[in-house]
Amino acid sequence: MSSENTKTKGLKKELVGIVTSDAMNKTITVSVEGLKYHPLYKKGVKRTKKYKAHDEENKAKTGDLVRIRECRPLSKTKRWRLIEIIQSADVLKKKAIDEDLQIDETNELVSSEQPAEE
Repeated sequence: MSSENTKTKGLKKELVGIVTSDAMNKTITVSVEGLKYHPLYKKGVKRTKKYKAHDEENKAKTGDLVRIRECRPLSKTKRWRLIEIIQSADVLKKKAIDEDLQIDETNELVSSEQPAEE
């Protein structure tokens, strides 16, 4: 994983990712994206890994940006705990919509500045 997604605190790792599922009770699935350097092709390759994390209060929803920390095994596949919700999905969607509107406005401005051909 890349250094921006992984933070070491003692022996416990912290990761930042996006919640892909919150269907299970007190459990979320978090997708963490990392960049790994390929030794042969000399190129960065994106890798995505999914982790199951414990969400005691069922606060996290699908699409939220969250921070999780490594812990003792809680079940067969669950070894991470939810630390904090960095941004909710509503805020992320609103930012994406605002960025699309800005792009559309610039495209309109570019097309209106071009002289009409006759």
